[in-house]
Amino acid sequence: MSTYLINHLRIPGDIPNDDALDYLEHVEATVAPYGGKWLANGEVTVTEGSWPGTVVLMEFPDRAAAENWYNSPEYEKLRPLRIGSAISDIVLVDQLPPDYTVKGFAQQVRAMKAAAAKS
Repeated sequence: MSTYLINHLRIPGDIPNDDALDYLEHVEATVAPYGGKWLANGEVTVTEGSWPGTVVLMEFPDRAAAENWYNSPEYEKLRPLRIGSAISDIVLVDQLPPDYTVKGFAQQVRAMKAAAAKS
């Protein structure tokens, strides 16, 4: 099941510096061996709340691939270029199973609450 990397990215001054450009020129080569690919990258339209900056959305075949890439020696060499050039909030989230519904989730929570109330 796929795992998605979401990066809430803020670039000071909104223009990447030379370190950030070096990062961008080399990061794809570190992602490819782990099956990662970019799905979205750029400005967002905020419909609620606040989201300064841009978003990067990546897909990996599974959580292990995403974590192995992030902790790989190749990416560890590049990571300081990103960290020194931008503000990032990075999360990993797994794809939901094909039969998932929000209604079903709510029903599971209700059932757990009812069981806890009985004990």
